[in-house]
Amino acid sequence: MSDKSELLLKPKRFYKAAAAAPVDGGFAIQLDGRTPKSPAKKPLVAPTKPLADAIAAEWEAQVDYIDNSLMPATRLAFTAIDRIAETRAEVAREITAYAASDHLCYRAEHPTPLVERQDREWGAILDWAKAEFGFVFTPVAGIIHQPQPPATLAAVEALALTLDDFALAGVAFASGLFGSTVLALAVRAGRLTGRKALDLSRLEEVFQAEQWGQDDEATARAEALAVEADMIDRWFAALR
Repeated sequence: MSDKSELLLKPKRFYKAAAAAPVDGGFAIQLDGRTPKSPAKKPLVAPTKPLADAIAAEWEAQVDYIDNSLMPATRLAFTAIDRIAETRAEVAREITAYAASDHLCYRAEHPTPLVERQDREWGAILDWAKAEFGFVFTPVAGIIHQPQPPATLAAVEALALTLDDFALAGVAFASGLFGSTVLALAVRAGRLTGRKALDLSRLEEVFQAEQWGQDDEATARAEALAVEADMIDRWFAALR
């Protein structure tokens, strides 16, 4: 598809200014005073002003056309508004499933410097999760699935169900992004930045790049992931 054809599929920017304004139930994103609707026709309202400001900034940053691919916080807000309230139990199970195969529990078998780095850096975050939430995970060398303690998974699911819709949407998104519920919760708590959590989730790739360099495709993929990691960092900060 040509660039021109792609532009024809995107709506033109139809508003002069985007901003956040207080309304019942939170802060609405307003486009020239009117609140856009989600795909399910619900108003785009965030629970805090910092989050509403961040979402409004994405709308303000659009130029001639509205490009949803450049609006990750808006997309996640629509998910929180349209999906989470109706599927909280399902989303909590998704988060628990990431915990059941948490990336931090699968360690390299070699080389020794990578093994030691994973043990040190990943171990520190697992120690934090134990101290903060009582989660006990069982690391394993290699990629063969290691069942995690049922009590830990039950506690993860219970914690997920206590979160409000926007926090739950954020943890689900971050768990998928990092392949780790523990890293997602660490970013939500401010224990890690989104970028640091991403680096930890890609520790083997980062290690290999440090040793041998990184090709253009891998660099582009890492940069795209970093945009999402930065967004979820801002998302959680705006909800605190």
